Amino acid sequence: MRSRYTAYVVRDEDHLFRTWHPTTRPAEVEVDPSLTWTGLDVLEAGGNDDEGIVEFAAHWTSGEGAVRQRGAVRERSRFTRRAGRWFYLDAVRSGD
Repeated sequence: MRSRYTAYVVRDEDHLFRTWHPTTRPAEVEVDPSLTWTGLDVLEAGGNDDEGIVEFAAHWTSGEGAVRQRGAVRERSRFTRRAGRWFYLDAVRSGD
């Protein structure tokens, strides 16, 4: 989870693609260049050796000066382990 957040921060689309489960990932992964990611709060994490759930809030800013906006993406993400590696499967978002 933290490596995927970091990939959004540094715009590493290749890492996001490689850590997204092949059955649910899009054909291309694109990071919105207008967002600056400013923090990650892991709210809950749990699971077992093969499946996990992470609920988090990822904070962002966009724009400058008087038009600067702030927000957060809150998501409950499901992960699954495949061949010893964790993959992002899907999520339920709750607010932007």
